[in-house]
Amino acid sequence: MNEKSMEERDWRLRVFDSLSFPTLILRPDKVIVTANRKFLDRYGVKMEDVTGKSCHEVFYQSKTPCSMSVCPVPKVLAYREGHSTLKQVTNSRGDEGWEDRVFSPILDESGQVIYIMESIRDVTKIKSLERALKETEELFEKVIQSSASAIVAADRDGNILIMNRAAEELFGFTVREARGEKNVTDLYRPGKAKEIMRDLRSEKKGGRGKLHTSEVMILNAEGEEIPVELSASIIYEDGKEIGTMGIYNDLRPRLAIERTLREARAQIAHSERMASLGQLSAGIAHEINNPLTGILMYASMALEKLEGDPLAEHLKYIVEDVNRCKGIVQNLLAYSRRSKPTVGVIALNTLVDQGMNLIRDQKLFGNIAVVKDLSDEMILVRGDRNRLTQVIINLVMNACAAMNGEGVLTFRTYRDKPNKKAFLEVADTGCGIPQENLPKIFDPFFTTKEPGKGTGLGLSTSYGIIQEAGGSIGVKETGPDGTVFLVELPLYVPLDYPEDSGREELLDNGGNPT
Repeated sequence: MNEKSMEERDWRLRVFDSLSFPTLILRPDKVIVTANRKFLDRYGVKMEDVTGKSCHEVFYQSKTPCSMSVCPVPKVLAYREGHSTLKQVTNSRGDEGWEDRVFSPILDESGQVIYIMESIRDVTKIKSLERALKETEELFEKVIQSSASAIVAADRDGNILIMNRAAEELFGFTVREARGEKNVTDLYRPGKAKEIMRDLRSEKKGGRGKLHTSEVMILNAEGEEIPVELSASIIYEDGKEIGTMGIYNDLRPRLAIERTLREARAQIAHSERMASLGQLSAGIAHEINNPLTGILMYASMALEKLEGDPLAEHLKYIVEDVNRCKGIVQNLLAYSRRSKPTVGVIALNTLVDQGMNLIRDQKLFGNIAVVKDLSDEMILVRGDRNRLTQVIINLVMNACAAMNGEGVLTFRTYRDKPNKKAFLEVADTGCGIPQENLPKIFDPFFTTKEPGKGTGLGLSTSYGIIQEAGGSIGVKETGPDGTVFLVELPLYVPLDYPEDSGREELLDNGGNPT
């Protein structure tokens, strides 16, 4: 070997020895030719401990070569290009680590592999960071997915990238369906997304890039509008907008509770007002009833003595008006529930028939078609038959007045046996009830009829009767096409009656059980 070759060899050895990674030179048969200083220091061995031995003997103290599926050497020889493998290792202290082993071919002048250089890079820290990052990402994913609030994230162009399960349920589509197909603008009414972005960029709303809770309407997959509480933010990277995130809370449950509370408060206020009016009505009825009795008695006596006298006609008018006043007093007493009811069991269908038969002025039905959509099931209720019949009469009279003598009057009965409820609907095709009058229709003396044509006690008396029977009465629906009153009463279910009996023979002619 000449001097130039020696210098070149020494130069190459110095370069090899100065490599920053532990490195071996292998023959094609995997026998170690040499190792650099970094390798010897890293593994605490001497050169004579590794040279002449195969790599599997040095690393794994095994005489058996590694399988071709995990060893890159066969690939390096076959393709004459570098390959790598990631190995999990355990050091002398028992600590686990990771090594990235890169195998690079050294070729002769003819392009054949004569040696293989194996460089070993400790990637334990990188793998630890990757593992920590993965665990953080998994935790972040779990936090997002477990959130009861719907979370949606999108890129700067509004393309949806992330949706948690709550968001998928709220909007009605999955994140897979959203990617490439949905934009955040599709989640709102037209123009609303741009308005939200303007608010997000405004310093006045919640600070730049933030939007504190505000109520908005979103659109689900079916195009249904849903009220939500929205908190949103812009995602920045190096001061530039790269995306947005929105957190949505469905307001429907809360609004339903608030609506129920409002209705409950209104019902309580109405009940308190009705109770006060009931006490007032009872007092008025009592105070008026005594003088009316005296007027009627003396007017009747005078009428007997003045028979044939011209004044007798005037006395007849007095007697008629007094009787009319006594009828009003009786309604007041019925409304205030001061008269003792006679409670019995009666079929709901029978109540409808009896109420219709007791209406004296049949001219009311001249141009009104009566439809009875009555259930074939046995629907029994408990109450005062006469009073409940009066409710039917009052509802019919109101319906006829609303239809001005022309239209369709429909009765419908049905039951909810599991919840022990009986229902009666009285529907007309009249003019409907104005919204401003709905809260007052059960108030005593409230009427829209002309003076002298109504006392305003029909519905208020019906309200008191139904309340007394443990039920409720209200307007199910109203509008220009008519009104439907709904009466709900406790369903009477005798234990000794056949389960599905619909036989009217179970009741006598008066509607009571035989």
